[in-house]
Amino acid sequence: MKPTVYLIGAGPGDPELLTLRGARCLRGADVVLYDGLSNAEILALAPAAEHICVGKHGQSRIWRQDEIIAEILRHATLGKTVARLKGGDPAVFARTSEEVDALNQAGIPFEIVPGITAALAAGSYAGIPITDRRLASAVALVTGHEQPGKSESALDWDALARFPGTLVIYMGVTTAKVWTDALISAGKDPSTPTALIRRCSLPDQATIHCRLDEVAERLTPASQFRPPVIAIIGAVTTLAESMRWVQHRPLHGQTILVTRPADQAEALADAIRDLGGYPLIAPAIAVKPVDDFTALDRSIENLDDTDLLIFCSANGVEHYCRRLRDLKHDARRLAGTSIAAIGKKTDLKLLEHGIRADILPDDYRATSLANQLQSSAAGQSITIIRASRGSDELPSKLKSAGARVDEVVAYQNVDVDTADPSIAAALADRTIDWVTVTSTATAKNLYRLYGDGLKQARLAAISPVTASGLEELGLTVHAVADPYTTESLLQEIVKQS
Repeated sequence: MKPTVYLIGAGPGDPELLTLRGARCLRGADVVLYDGLSNAEILALAPAAEHICVGKHGQSRIWRQDEIIAEILRHATLGKTVARLKGGDPAVFARTSEEVDALNQAGIPFEIVPGITAALAAGSYAGIPITDRRLASAVALVTGHEQPGKSESALDWDALARFPGTLVIYMGVTTAKVWTDALISAGKDPSTPTALIRRCSLPDQATIHCRLDEVAERLTPASQFRPPVIAIIGAVTTLAESMRWVQHRPLHGQTILVTRPADQAEALADAIRDLGGYPLIAPAIAVKPVDDFTALDRSIENLDDTDLLIFCSANGVEHYCRRLRDLKHDARRLAGTSIAAIGKKTDLKLLEHGIRADILPDDYRATSLANQLQSSAAGQSITIIRASRGSDELPSKLKSAGARVDEVVAYQNVDVDTADPSIAAALADRTIDWVTVTSTATAKNLYRLYGDGLKQARLAAISPVTASGLEELGLTVHAVADPYTTESLLQEIVKQS
């Protein structure tokens, strides 16, 4: 039978560390029950599902295990596909067996989807191999927080103190003095090197290296080194200096807000991740088809009488070519018409559709294209494929040069109506380092959505025009791309970080 409930490991924090199987199961879910250690960004894989948070330390009530089980059963018995999303791996200190027992008793089919457990991820992200042929040929995973109400510990601290390998302690912040004292009393050397890794794989990951007998004082409430924390105990922690890699990436520790339309945001987000940054996606502008195709259809019908067709953006190319297909045409319809493109990405998008631009300005600016065409524009019939909003400089200059210019809106840029509360809170808390701004329209709507909250982060503008738009709103611009591409924008952010 097809599983009704998927018990999915969300991994250690970074949403990209979710398994492919986990992502696929989430996409088919009707309901997702997720805990506070699973990154909420993963929920984007199940946009139509009902999302139920079963608790996040310090922010919402933590559900009891019997409540979680009852909620899983309630939805599953209604015939819904349920995803139970757990931090790390569902088979490591996750109480999964209790949920499985309940599902078996109810006769509900299930599947357990592995995740990357925190011990493995913490070691890799902190540059600590938890096994090493020279230093540790075994590893023990130990809970620092046993079931409440036990009359005595089920852990053999004497055996663990003698264990010939690496010890990894989960959930041990509030009980640090208990387990460190137990290990030392059982004979573990107080000077044993120890690493404490907090929020591994996330932008604010932090690591403390200390001795075993210093752990408790490093994990006091006053230290602010709060859960989630993994403790790695053993000689392997001394390898961290040579094996560390996270900190060497140029955008390590930087959280960067991506405000491009949703269908364009992921490419920029991926580039940020590749440089070690942490992207947050919150589009300020949405791209939509036009409501009325009359003008666009007419421009396609009149191509035989058009000398030059100008594409101002990759979006314009995509929407224009989509309409060509809807009208049962393809790239051959453009034969005999010269093509101009503004920007490398616009040119690449044309090539994807089998169209090569005849004219491409050197510096990605509409002004440069206008200057390039002015001497030959007189008497020409020129069609500009553009968005519903944008600069009028190009058509104005071409008309002044004597061209017959037809401006055709191929798609709409519309403002996102509502601010994302989590983004507003992150700006207020100053946990967003950079905000990327890729158009003047984006700048205006960002300010409408978040106002002076934008002053709590540094702003990076795609061009001087966009920078001027931000400055007119009373905002300070800290980086401007040159040339005017997202790749250059990230390079400027790296220089300033």
